[in-house]
Amino acid sequence: MTDSVNHQAVDSAAKTSKGKRGKSRRGAEDRPSTITDVAREAGVSVATVSRTLAGNYPVSEETRARVMAAVKSLHYVVNVHAKALSGRVAGPVALVIKDITGPSLAHVAAGVEQEAASLGRLSLVCATHDDSARENDLVQLMREQHAAAVVLVGSAAPDESYQRRMSEYARALDAAGSRLVLVGRPAPAPGLPVTVVDYDNRGGAFQATSHLLASGHRSVLFLGGEVGLNSPDERRAGYLDALRAHGVALRAEALDTQGPYTRVSGYARTRDALRNGVEFTAVFAASDMVALGALAALREAGRSVPDDVSVVGFDDVPFATDLTPALTTIRVPYEELGRTAVRLALTRRDAMSDDDRVVLGTQLIIRKSVRRLAWQ
Repeated sequence: MTDSVNHQAVDSAAKTSKGKRGKSRRGAEDRPSTITDVAREAGVSVATVSRTLAGNYPVSEETRARVMAAVKSLHYVVNVHAKALSGRVAGPVALVIKDITGPSLAHVAAGVEQEAASLGRLSLVCATHDDSARENDLVQLMREQHAAAVVLVGSAAPDESYQRRMSEYARALDAAGSRLVLVGRPAPAPGLPVTVVDYDNRGGAFQATSHLLASGHRSVLFLGGEVGLNSPDERRAGYLDALRAHGVALRAEALDTQGPYTRVSGYARTRDALRNGVEFTAVFAASDMVALGALAALREAGRSVPDDVSVVGFDDVPFATDLTPALTTIRVPYEELGRTAVRLALTRRDAMSDDDRVVLGTQLIIRKSVRRLAWQ
């Protein structure tokens, strides 16, 4: 009788223990496991689990093994936000761009990712689709995610609204221990906690146009970008600077055109210039995508490049060397822009002034799309 009672008691206790353990496991399946679940599973205190996972307090090998087995069994994930607040984890680098499909911006993203990885940081890429409200939401979200730096890339109109937004972003991120970095964007008002990484748009356009003028061309069709944005405006200024420096007047207003940096726009503007009888012996396309469209329009019209018309682009995207003929263009160090942005934000923070600015150079890459003419 006594043995029967004892066996029943043991069986009951075992079932109870198994039921509690099973309930704990089922709970972990129904919701994310917590540090309390890990402590219960390992048979230790919450403080011991925390110390074991942090690795900053001595615990026995047996205890560590039990804790790590419980972590694995319950698929426990450390609360990154809590670690970020305690300063035990390095925040990610957030890249906020208009469009992730463009070749130029993709190379900036590659530079950001490479430099962030070399510094042991995760990188996040977000697209705004040219929506300022979405940009605002993403910056706020990255601040809440404790991003170490938020890198905004791409041209913008330096109007009052832009200046106000950048000021708000810079101050909010700085207050959260983060850093705003602007790449290829207008510099905000001085005195703000922001880093600006830019490249020489105006100088690059001056080099491109001067190369055509030095090759004997006097009527250069300029396929510029959208008016009011900082990079397109700077490239147009470089085009006009070169004409003045070489003593060449703009022979017709129709030679100075603006539009989106797309293949379609380059094709349409070149086609229209040809149809309207605009005389030109060279084309300076302010982006390689625009140059691609210009080449298509010239080919369709039976104009040979460079025998009939010379063409220079801007960007030096990878396909520029594969075109026929290979495209003479301006090389922009897009990957280096991304790397520099991360490096400045993460490794020079103590040495930076409130408003740091770095301008990278551009380079003329001469290939096969320009023909030298007799001096006119």
